[in-house]
Amino acid sequence: MEITTAAWLRARPTLTGSAPTLHPDSLPDDPLALFLNWITTAAEAGVAEPHAATLATVDADGVPDARTLILKDVDERGWAFAGPRSSAKGRQLAARPAAALNFWWQPQRRAVRVRGPVQEASAEESAADLQARSAAARAGVAEGDWVLWRVVPSRIEFWQGAEDRQHVRIVYVRDGSDWVRTWRGEERA
Repeated sequence: MEITTAAWLRARPTLTGSAPTLHPDSLPDDPLALFLNWITTAAEAGVAEPHAATLATVDADGVPDARTLILKDVDERGWAFAGPRSSAKGRQLAARPAAALNFWWQPQRRAVRVRGPVQEASAEESAADLQARSAAARAGVAEGDWVLWRVVPSRIEFWQGAEDRQHVRIVYVRDGSDWVRTWRGEERA
């Protein structure tokens, strides 16, 4: 009997790994602090490339597009990533400067979603980022084509999977200069 693709996919194990303990009363008011804790915890646990993320943008017709990239920095200004202005990513951000980032740390059953408007960094910051790349990675980049962008988060969701499917969602939503946090069943994505 031939197995269908759907059956084969359904038979794959899910939510393998081990989720670190999480307590709602221990969560910081600032999502940046929680993100830094989760990414360093992932790195210390040996998660390969914990700074890799999927960036989603939309094209001129509103069709979503996604690609994997490396997080360059994260601070109170936003989550930074870079690339050529002339790329599809660059053209899409020029037309519609908003994006979402998704981090997935499978061994820990953790994911983080960040979304918001995108701002271009200064020419000096973009040049410094390009200069920090290897000579091979800089080869072929036209003068002034390299851009460092930042997703300025309006919403950040921290997701921790559970074998019993009672997943934990911690959602931070920007309210002026403050963050409002909800836990688990208070808001569903």
